[in-house]
Amino acid sequence: MRLHRLSITAFGPFGATQEVDFDALSSAGLFLLHGPTGAGKTSVLDAVCFALYGAVPGARQSPGASLRSDHAPADLPTEVQLELTVGGRRLEVTRSPAQPRPKKRGDGFTVEKAQSRLRGYDPERGWQALSKSHQEIGEELTQLIGMSRDQFCQVVLLPQGDFARFLRADAEARGKLLGRLFDTRRFAAVEDRLAELRRGAEAKVTAADERILALAQRTAQAAGPVGAEATPIVARPGEPGLAEAVLEWAAIARSTARERLDIAHAVVTAAEGRQRAARHALDAERERDRLQRRYEETRRRSAALEERRPEHDRCQERLERARTADRVAPALDLREEAERAHRRAADDLDRARAQLPPDLADAGPDQLTELERRFRQELGGLESARRAEARSAEIDEERDRLERESRADDATVRDADAWLAGWDTVHAGLRERIATAQEAATRAEQLAGLLAPARRRLDAARRREALAAEAETAREALAGARERALGAHETWLGLRERRLRDIAAELAAGLVEGAPCTVCGSAEHPAPATEGDGHVDRATEEAALTAHRRAEEARTRAEQTLGLVRERHAAAAAEARDAEPSSAAAAADAGTEPDPGPSVGELRDLVERLTAEHAGAHRLAAGTHAAREALDAAEREHLKRLELRQEAERRAAARTSRREALDREQAVLRDELSVVRGESGSVAAYAERLTRRVALLADAAEAVRAEQEADRRRKEADGRLSDAAFRAGFDTPEAAAATLLDASAQRELQHRIDAWQAEAAAVAERRGERDAREAAEQDPAQPAAAQRGFEAAERLLRAASSARAAAEERCAELSRLSREAADEVRRLGPVRQEYERIARLAGLAAGTSADNERKMRLEAYVLAARLEQVAAAATARLLQMSSGRYTLVHSDARTGGRRAGLGLHVVDAWTGSERDTATLSGGETFFASLALALGLADVVTEEAGGVRLDTLFIDEGFGSLDDQTLDEVLDVLDSLRERDRSVGIVSHVADLRRRIPVRLEVVKERQGSSVRHRLA
Repeated sequence: MRLHRLSITAFGPFGATQEVDFDALSSAGLFLLHGPTGAGKTSVLDAVCFALYGAVPGARQSPGASLRSDHAPADLPTEVQLELTVGGRRLEVTRSPAQPRPKKRGDGFTVEKAQSRLRGYDPERGWQALSKSHQEIGEELTQLIGMSRDQFCQVVLLPQGDFARFLRADAEARGKLLGRLFDTRRFAAVEDRLAELRRGAEAKVTAADERILALAQRTAQAAGPVGAEATPIVARPGEPGLAEAVLEWAAIARSTARERLDIAHAVVTAAEGRQRAARHALDAERERDRLQRRYEETRRRSAALEERRPEHDRCQERLERARTADRVAPALDLREEAERAHRRAADDLDRARAQLPPDLADAGPDQLTELERRFRQELGGLESARRAEARSAEIDEERDRLERESRADDATVRDADAWLAGWDTVHAGLRERIATAQEAATRAEQLAGLLAPARRRLDAARRREALAAEAETAREALAGARERALGAHETWLGLRERRLRDIAAELAAGLVEGAPCTVCGSAEHPAPATEGDGHVDRATEEAALTAHRRAEEARTRAEQTLGLVRERHAAAAAEARDAEPSSAAAAADAGTEPDPGPSVGELRDLVERLTAEHAGAHRLAAGTHAAREALDAAEREHLKRLELRQEAERRAAARTSRREALDREQAVLRDELSVVRGESGSVAAYAERLTRRVALLADAAEAVRAEQEADRRRKEADGRLSDAAFRAGFDTPEAAAATLLDASAQRELQHRIDAWQAEAAAVAERRGERDAREAAEQDPAQPAAAQRGFEAAERLLRAASSARAAAEERCAELSRLSREAADEVRRLGPVRQEYERIARLAGLAAGTSADNERKMRLEAYVLAARLEQVAAAATARLLQMSSGRYTLVHSDARTGGRRAGLGLHVVDAWTGSERDTATLSGGETFFASLALALGLADVVTEEAGGVRLDTLFIDEGFGSLDDQTLDEVLDVLDSLRERDRSVGIVSHVADLRRRIPVRLEVVKERQGSSVRHRLA
């Protein structure tokens, strides 16, 4: 990696843009970066680090610190640009940190985000943009350089103070520094991973042991008292031997439980025998008690049966007499029916005679029948009078109908006359309504033709307003583009002028010894011109020219955009005025301001007014069809009213003729009916009176004949009843009636007789039972005592069965839990083996294992190997700096109780002793740390993939050396040029300015620091 050019703007103490030409400084191989304290020497190195990694070295990247220069003007942005060659590629990286800038509009500041740009140089196409992403640029540069920021700061920017502390530090501090440089985090991650795996495996083993122990606890709960006999488990989860102890304890519990089960089986068998014997005794005692109680019950029933015998005999006799009286029952029923019929006939006769006149109260049936016949003949002679009376009523109804029709026709005529009286007015109004609708349709068409152009003018006015704002924006953009183009042109002209002033130096750079000069032709070049400060090369001028051309193109595009917007604005304004766009363009060409035309508000009001008028006219025009239909309907109604009035007049004439004919017919009928009616109001009333008389006479005659017939039948029934009672053995019919019983009473008596006989048969059968009689002769039974004995045997059997079931369940549960424990132990085997293997590896990597004799962690072991390489590389330069006296060696010896691995000693060839580096003097410490830094740079470079580091910086520490040692140190640094390296020494020691002719001076000034190149 080689640095070519560094540009610093408003960064750190530098208030303006400063250019550092590393190519010029590196031409001598060794250059000095000097200046007073606080001028900004280290800030140059910070700028290099910031350009590459986007951050300054860690010690100066404090929280809240700003990289922006306090000396810089507000409008000058902070920026660092570095041009370098790395990995065979020429790159240019530009970075700007997050920084405040003035707001473009208004007062105050706004924070601008950090920016990064990366460009690559192509010999054919020049500089090409590669990326603007922070992440992509950082990854690309880190991959090409091959080092992290910490490694770069330690290898390229050699901080001597850090390495002096490194020499005096303990193993832990050295480990931290070496860990950052060589990135041994992967080895620490291996240690952490192994520790994590060990914890995970240990957790799995502990979890499995806890499951086994939980099974043991469940086994103890299932074993109950049996588990108390076994030896308790004392091992804890994670301890060896827990699984075997649990299995052994479970086997003892299972064996004890099986013995308890065998004992329970024997106890249940004995209890079952006792329970069967008690059951037989209980059944026998219950049977004897039943037979004794049955015999006693038979004796009680026999005594009760004898007590009810007289009642049984009375029921038997009463039932037999009632069955005899049943033969007289039909005659009794017939007599009662005849008596009821006679009473009904006598009642009907009394009611019929009460409605007859007094002179007919005692009349016989023949007289009543004769009167009925005469009245019927008179009623038949009234039929013709009835027809005449009905016709008279019909005539009256027809006259009423004619009167109603007359009144209805009169109303129709009056209504028609009233409607026809206003016909002319209605007819004229409807015709006027049609004419108004037709005029509205014509108006709507005219307004529609005006509304569309008005709407287009309104849209054009709105576009005109929007395009006016766009035109203003385009004018501002054009003004800015013109300013930028003018500035780019001035910049290009300035750079071209500066290049022409220094063109001799540019031509001198192309001179070759012995070749003729292209200007004077001489082959000798005694005093070629050199480049001065601020030299401008061809690439810079061409870049400025390119920027100028781009600015001109941007200005041209801005002018074209403004012209296009103006044309569109003029067209929209002309359309809004309803004029031709050419007139607006002509006005603009003539230099006169064209008429802006009506405003958007005016056109909007016009459109709204036309829209409202068009809507009103359209609504009126829409009523044309309805108006025509209303006229047609009115004309039809006019004809209908005329026809109705004519029809009413014709019906009135016909009704007059009909009414006269009906009056003549009604006079004839009234004369005829007056003779027939007599005192009655009508023929119908007279006929109704005759009809009632005929009915009364017929009913009375029938009632007399029915009463006579009922009396005859009653007398016949009395004779038959007397004969039936005598034949049945009764003295009188009344005696037979008193003996009669209904069917339900007879069934009740028969049921009582049958119940007594059934009870007598059952008692006789039970008195013949021999086993009951024999049981009665024995002692009284004791079923309660037998029940208590059986219950006691049953309780013993249940207790024994429960104990056996519990023992069986305990054996089954212990077997199941033992199998689960055995399965867990089998699954635990591989897990425990894996844990033991991982634990050995983790202990070895962590330095806690007995196999690790020096107690070195894995990361410390790797760092010790790297430190040994660094010590070997540093010794090659330390021998030269110390005139062969000192050698750096790595020591892995333990000191005190600390772990070994990162010790660093110096071997003194003069004394032959080996001692700690902390015992070196100040000057010895400096060149030892410098040798260590250079050796570390070689090792880190090799570690990073062999990336060549062509530019190195060494910061401070030279003031502690004497002249001889300083010469030796400078000889060592000068030897680095043999590898085409350039070394920059950062120091304010005055003697170095004499020894190193090529210098970069940092000057501290009030307006900010600046840099000056001092070339030999």
